[in-house]
Amino acid sequence: MADPTLLIVAKAPVPGLCKTRIAETVGDVAAAEVAAASLLDTLETADAVGWPVVVAMTGDLDMAVDSDRVRRALAGVHVVEQRGESFAERLVHAHADSDAGDGVVQVGMDTPQILAEDYVRAGAVVRSGEIALGPADDGGWWLLAVPEASHARGLVDVPMSTPKTAEHTAQALGEVTWLRVLRDMDTWADTVALSRQLPTSRLARAVDRISGVGHD
Repeated sequence: MADPTLLIVAKAPVPGLCKTRIAETVGDVAAAEVAAASLLDTLETADAVGWPVVVAMTGDLDMAVDSDRVRRALAGVHVVEQRGESFAERLVHAHADSDAGDGVVQVGMDTPQILAEDYVRAGAVVRSGEIALGPADDGGWWLLAVPEASHARGLVDVPMSTPKTAEHTAQALGEVTWLRVLRDMDTWADTVALSRQLPTSRLARAVDRISGVGHD
């Protein structure tokens, strides 16, 4: 079986329109800087895995923070527009639009904490014909891997952004292989904690700039 497609679901890092919970602490522009850095880190790891990469994008990159760098990073991948009314519908359509017949491993744009090894493990599950789910510590999930895009259709019945989203997703999709638990990047506290785990990342540099931390 060939490599699955790595699908990244992303929103243009436009101030005021992304990472709004982080913006409550550090402001709209800083939150967008965090989003841009996170997307770039996520794309870098995805590229290192060596699979086909599709980015399902929404939003206006012309209005985004660090738009030139984001555009350069996206030039090497296949970009499709998100479609659908609800977030769950957009996820289902993104899986359908990216599936090349060998399965889909999907993550969000704000997942710099994912290692190449996480993708490799999820890909092994997909190749065995099974579904993998990476649970987040807040009850959501950070990765969904399916051997066929049609498996993702069950997401339309799953309430998103709740403490039981991962549990309900597993129930909707049937038997899943659980991956390790990771921390989501929803709040500024999450962002700072993750940046400390990733000291050489763009995310860490962005957090340092926002926090006014200098380097000798």
